[in-house]
Amino acid sequence: MVSVKIRTTAYWMLFIVLLAGCGNTMGDLNPSGLDKRPPVEPGSIGTEVGQISPDFTISDTHGNDVTLSSIVPTAQGVVLYFTMWCTLCKGDMSQMQSSAIPAFPNVRFYAVDYVSGTVAEAAAAEAENSAYTTGFTVLADTHQILSGNSGLYKGTMGIVVVIDRNGVIRMNEEYKAARLQSVLLTLP
Repeated sequence: MVSVKIRTTAYWMLFIVLLAGCGNTMGDLNPSGLDKRPPVEPGSIGTEVGQISPDFTISDTHGNDVTLSSIVPTAQGVVLYFTMWCTLCKGDMSQMQSSAIPAFPNVRFYAVDYVSGTVAEAAAAEAENSAYTTGFTVLADTHQILSGNSGLYKGTMGIVVVIDRNGVIRMNEEYKAARLQSVLLTLP
């Protein structure tokens, strides 16, 4: 009985010491305005929602160069979906195939393969996952132009970027079907 009390007291003391080492945890529970991202300047170039997307050129799986500035004037918008061909990504892409792609025929949908090392490997991944790529052009981000820590959007699994016909970023966040649908409905 005494050893249980000592052990319980020791656990509580350890918990308090660890909690104290976390610094000002109350600030995390009650965020201030300082914790928010600064507002973007309209017309500025960047990757935040509201900014004009930087231009980029990246190869598709057929070896063709795809340049953002040549796409946006010809479409109502551009959707970039970052995939690593996992079960979650395939589910998201399947959902987009059945709802978003047919509902928005003037929007161009791109699956950004950021895990394959070459265009040929990305083409093989596309072929292996062909049931999920209908309606998408697959981009081979072999040099992490759009993804990774140094990429424009730092895109990773399941991130969606929506760019309108004026080049303005309307969405840059994790895929949610209802959220994507609402953003696409507001495209000019």
